[in-house]
This record gives sequence, C-alpha cells and structure tokens, in this order.
Amino acid sequence: MDTSKLMFRDGLMQGERILVTGGGTGLGREMTEGFLKLGATVYICGRRQNKIDETAAELMAEHGQESGGKVVAHACDIRDADAIHEMVDKIWADGGALTGVVNNAAGNFISRTEDLTVNGFNAISDIVFRGTFYVTLDIGKRLIAEGKKASFLSILTTWVWTGSAFVVPSAMSKTAINSMTQSLSTEWGRYGLRFNAIAPGLFPTKGMSARLSPGGSGGNSKNDLNPMGRAGEMHELANLAVFLMGPGAEYVNGQTIAIDGAGAKANGGTFYPVLQGLGDVEWDQMRDMIKGTNAKDKSQRSTS
Repeated sequence: MDTSKLMFRDGLMQGERILVTGGGTGLGREMTEGFLKLGATVYICGRRQNKIDETAAELMAEHGQESGGKVVAHACDIRDADAIHEMVDKIWADGGALTGVVNNAAGNFISRTEDLTVNGFNAISDIVFRGTFYVTLDIGKRLIAEGKKASFLSILTTWVWTGSAFVVPSAMSKTAINSMTQSLSTEWGRYGLRFNAIAPGLFPTKGMSARLSPGGSGGNSKNDLNPMGRAGEMHELANLAVFLMGPGAEYVNGQTIAIDGAGAKANGGTFYPVLQGLGDVEWDQMRDMIKGTNAKDKSQRSTS
C-alpha cells in the first residue's frame, strides 16, 4: 500500500490498541499497515503462525520505528471460542483493554449451490458467522465489565443487501454479521461500544483471486463492469477504516458503508452475470483449482 496516500496526520492513532482478525494477509494486512503507520498497537491473528509473524516483522521494519506503534502476532483459529478466549487473555495481559476490533477474517469460494456439501458450507460459516460472533462476544463482555469504550468494525460485502448467487454460504454469513452490527449498535451503544461495517467492492488480493476468480473466471472481477472502470486501491480502504476506528468519529454507529465505485448500484456486484452461463466442464475445472489452493494452504498451516 502507498502509505503516502493516507489522509490522516501522523500519530493520530497513538494509544489505540486494535485487534485485526485475519491480519496477516489481504485486506487485513492493508488495514493493519494503515493503523500502524499512524501509531497504533495492532494485534493480528490468523491460523498460520509463520505467516502472521512474517507480516508483523515486515510491517515493523517498514513503519515501527517512525510511527511508535507496533504489530503483535497471535496464532488463533477463530472457529474455536476457547482459542479466542486464550488469545484475548494474552492481549489484555500485554497492556490492557483493546480500543478497537476489526472482524476481517473470512473464507469464501465460488460454487454452484447444488454442488455444496455440509462441510463446504461449514468451512465458510464457521469462520465468518460463528467466528466473528465469538470474537465480538468475548471482547465485548470484557469491555462492558470494565466500563471501557471501543469500536468494532466488520468487513462485509455489498451482498448483504442483495444476496449473491454462487457464494451463498458467504452471502448468508455476512448478512448475519450485518444484522449483528445493526443489533449491537443499539443494544451496546449505551456502554460506549460502536459497531460499523465496510462493504468493499473489488480490491484484488491473492487469496480472493485464487478462490473467487480461478483462471480469471470470477463474474464480478472485471473492471469494465464498474462505473469507474477500475478496482479499489488499498489506501482508499485503509482511509475509511481509520476514519471509523480512530478518534473523531465517535458518533458514527450502526452504519454499513459501501466502498465499491458504485459497482453494486450499476451491476449488483454479484457473480451472477458471468457465472450463470457456465457448464459442468468449467465448474469442474474451477473446483479443481480451488481444491489445489486449499490443499496448499492446509499444508502451510501444518508446517507452521
């Protein structure tokens, strides 16, 4: 990310203590970099210890000394509520309560719904739906007990308003998290806890391309479908995340903000336009590509 395009003053987030789930790669890494550059202490978690350690070391080497912030890596599978509790214990012991949580960890892949298995559905819903709630509940209960204020931010998609064919487990799960955002913004607002969400359009990452556009087949991955004719740039997402998580926006609560160049308004932002016409051969090919990516990731987790 080009951090020179961050639109906030240096040091804005000094004193902020933020957990970013899935912070080792993709959009989570980009937001972590933005928070760190502005002076925050950022805790990142992911299932691969080697990957999050690598990310923490790289970001600290680039920004740590000048910003005064730091990045701390914790291996954690957010599908496991006990593992979350143990991780958050360690974070609290390392300086006290968090001031912010970014629910970013996710999983997704394209598939015809009739081809899904129960295990395939659970692979997504256990991370996005259950894992996000487990993290929010564990940390929220601590903050309420201690009388501390904080901001929660969830990374969703524009499908929370429209649904999307061929990614039904993700669309269902992220819609549930959108509902959680709206619900807790009112229920827990009295405790000084804010809940907002960002619904990004196309911000290309390696993981997204491997599972949502294998072989370049993803239906909403083409810039010519967007009114602005391009994908989002990472500093644009980071700027919005900083606005919602940093000081000065304390009255923003219960909002889900799209950042997609008006793509969803123009074309629905879904996979339907291209993928609905594919046949068995094309789906078999994409399924094999996705399985290969998953096997590679699993192997890396087992050796970390």
